Amino acid sequence: MTATLPEPTVDQPAPAPERTGDPRWARPAFLCLLALTALLYLWDLGASGWANQFYSAAVQAGAHSWKAMFFGSSDSANFITVDKPPASLWVMELSARVFGVNAWSILVPQALEGVAAVAVVYAAVKRRFSAGPALVAGAVLALTPVAALMFRFNNPDALLALLLALAGYAVQRAQEQARTRWLLLAAACVGFAFLTKTLQAFLVLPAFGLTYLLFAPTGLWRRVRQLLLALVVLVVSSGWWVAVVELTPAQYRPYIGGSQHDDFLELTFGYNGFGRITGAETGSVGGGGGGATGGGMWGATGITRLFTSEMGGQIAWLLPAAFLLLVAGLWWLGPFTARRAPRTDGVRAALVLWGGALVTTFLVFSFMAGIFHPYYNVALAPYIAVVVGLGAGLVWERRGQWAASGVAAGVVAVTSVWAYVLLDRSADWLPWLRWAVLLVGLAAALVLAFGPLIGRRFWAAAAAAAVLASLAGPAAYSVETAGTAHSGSLPSAGPSVQGGGFGGGPGGGGMRGGGMRGGGMPAGGTRTGGAPGGGFAGGGSTGGGQGGFPGGGQSSQGGQGLKGFGGGTRTGGGMPGGGGGGAGGLLDGSKPGAALTALLKAGASGYTWVAAAVGSQNAAGYQLASDAPVMAVGGFNGTDPAPTLAEFESLVRAGKVHYFLGGALTMGGGGSSTGGSSDSAQIASWVAKNYTAKTVAGVTVYDLTKAKS
Repeated sequence: MTATLPEPTVDQPAPAPERTGDPRWARPAFLCLLALTALLYLWDLGASGWANQFYSAAVQAGAHSWKAMFFGSSDSANFITVDKPPASLWVMELSARVFGVNAWSILVPQALEGVAAVAVVYAAVKRRFSAGPALVAGAVLALTPVAALMFRFNNPDALLALLLALAGYAVQRAQEQARTRWLLLAAACVGFAFLTKTLQAFLVLPAFGLTYLLFAPTGLWRRVRQLLLALVVLVVSSGWWVAVVELTPAQYRPYIGGSQHDDFLELTFGYNGFGRITGAETGSVGGGGGGATGGGMWGATGITRLFTSEMGGQIAWLLPAAFLLLVAGLWWLGPFTARRAPRTDGVRAALVLWGGALVTTFLVFSFMAGIFHPYYNVALAPYIAVVVGLGAGLVWERRGQWAASGVAAGVVAVTSVWAYVLLDRSADWLPWLRWAVLLVGLAAALVLAFGPLIGRRFWAAAAAAAVLASLAGPAAYSVETAGTAHSGSLPSAGPSVQGGGFGGGPGGGGMRGGGMRGGGMPAGGTRTGGAPGGGFAGGGSTGGGQGGFPGGGQSSQGGQGLKGFGGGTRTGGGMPGGGGGGAGGLLDGSKPGAALTALLKAGASGYTWVAAAVGSQNAAGYQLASDAPVMAVGGFNGTDPAPTLAEFESLVRAGKVHYFLGGALTMGGGGSSTGGSSDSAQIASWVAKNYTAKTVAGVTVYDLTKAKS
């Protein structure tokens, strides 16, 4: 642990913390950790193909058009944007411009972001303790199953996790010596995290700001001035792109996907903002829940939410350990002990910093009533890792004390028992592992409990066994995750689990594929080759479906889903199943056959959009296959008023759209249970009335250049 820093004057920052020499093995061990992380995250990465086609299509668009890249357009003709800001796309698009548009150029940047996040977590703990606890922290992050999932996938959450980890490290450095530049760097990282996933980035601000205000080694008013300056940097770094978008006339930029009034601020504070908390997400496919335990179709809310079957195996392996170590560390260093640390103590500041971010994010995730998917939990992974590393360092320093030995034994015992519970939810998968973890963990806990009576060597051996037992479960989940291809909008880590599933209705499927075993809302497109489950209506012709989103076609497998939500398929992921022949749906991209791809490519240069299809995922597969712009009518959910029927008719008359492609969200009702637009359904009905349908490779196709009359 570093020496205690003296209190500086108002204008004089504290001296740098003293550093002791690292053991000879420290650097090779750190490099080995990064190499193994890279191997885990890069192994067979191309097996996932386009992964989430929604974002891959946007990367393709940005690789062809700088304008599409800047705005985050779904297509290179710049009709509509994705429903997030574009920062995560920029990284992938720059890679695609250099190496071409392919699965590796899109996914490798995500994997490298994961390796960088592990390095940041290691560095954060290494600032305060020796290499041992820092290595533990890095391994915790690398082997968290949801991290192994998302750092191999192309959703924005990978970059978000890295940026917030960098921000935390920068605040930690700023607190050490009251350095303004580190505080401003932290603000810039949070700002760009906002441009990655909007308001979720700001969940860390209370913990980060309070840590600096309370513990920075300089006078109070200087701390206040520094924080105000950091606030300016935050506003500029997060707001410059927003200002450009808001000030650009609508006719010169794409429609803002996910909004009902072509307004990014509406998207930020509504559908992607407070709507996620309250469940009132205009244009969503289904409402959030009400009441103390209701999460609607997104599962029950409450303090145990992240420990349930569909969430626990993703993130919760070391959550109990992190909370226990956080409480113990704050007790040891807080005002309640005779040997309390000085105000500027760096270890206590780090615990408040990372522990505060963990608690705040955990509580928001536990109680938010709107859209919530298991992979969101990757944001917690760096905080858990650092808190566990800091706690391990504190315990190791106090290993000769009965209190520390008791904490160590308790944490290891709780973690081992909890790992047994999580592994037992997949009882048929590696059945021996849960017993090995339980027995080794409890044996290690028993030895650690007698720390003052045993030598350092025996204590170290027991500690190593405890780390092995604690990480064996998540490591096995992570390896299984890396060995399985993932696609669609709702990926999940690990094997199938018993009792999983969002609340909301019947349906099925295992967590490996279409849904989560045990009922509830199926998780569409989680994996290829998963179990069938209920999903959104698949299909692609003229039949009307029941409820808000009629289907039209038939799915090849899957049971009854939620009202208005048809069956999904095993290979396409549960929600929704594509209709016959590769039509996409709400959460799984279309998979056009060779004949349809050839049809779309023929004469594509003569049209602004080679085709139009309802829903961004539906449009994405056609666009990726044809390498030509495909209009995503209605945006991601098909519920944006873009285009209106009149606008679409005008585009067709002008000869700018060649084909209209039927799909899972195409025909019938329209709109959503949360007040979204029904324009896409009106457009589909108008097309069906005025143009002749034909089936190509299982997909209903309308040639918009040949009207019936």
